[in-house]
Amino acid sequence: MPVYRLNPKEISFPNPVLAEEDGLLAVGGDLCVERLLLAYTHGIFPWYSPGEEIMWWCPKRRFVIIPEEIHISRSMNKYIRRHTYRFQLNRDFGDTMHRCRAKREFEEGTWITDEMEEAYCRLNREGYALSLEVFEGDELAGGLYGVSIGRCFFGESMFSEKENGSKAALIALARMLEENGFLMIDCQFHTPHLESMGGKYISWEEYDRMLREGTG
Repeated sequence: MPVYRLNPKEISFPNPVLAEEDGLLAVGGDLCVERLLLAYTHGIFPWYSPGEEIMWWCPKRRFVIIPEEIHISRSMNKYIRRHTYRFQLNRDFGDTMHRCRAKREFEEGTWITDEMEEAYCRLNREGYALSLEVFEGDELAGGLYGVSIGRCFFGESMFSEKENGSKAALIALARMLEENGFLMIDCQFHTPHLESMGGKYISWEEYDRMLREGTG
């Protein structure tokens, strides 16, 4: 199937079921708030490397965490009991996103470009993206950020400054989302780390049903 080229003057996407086997659906367009919201409510997200055109993805199999199914290992439970954490929403969204970027640039390369940082900070100002930061005492231990629409959360990235900082952030996020009736955390892609914390694959049909129920 052809990869669709988006018209920059038109806020639209092709049907997500037309995505390539690897999940690539379209290229081009921009990262304006309206386009990003349309994308996420249809299971589409941007992911590309610096210097590349914007690429829009919609994998057929989706890797998600159901908030009430978050898995906390025995060792993590012990770790949490031995440490005093406090959590804060949107303490500094831009700083959290930049720390995620810096960590990835150092370890494995990143898709978080200057353009992406600007776009998601705009989403945050509009109330559609949030960050969660974890503190141990007065020290920043870790955090994460993502897009929040209706009762669906779309996780983007996380970082740790101290041992288990990102795990503590994800656990706190899942508990908060469960309390507020959220249906899922869309992890987008599989990682062993997320699988160990309760992540699982679901079919496109199941994902689409949850997406429609949560954002409709």
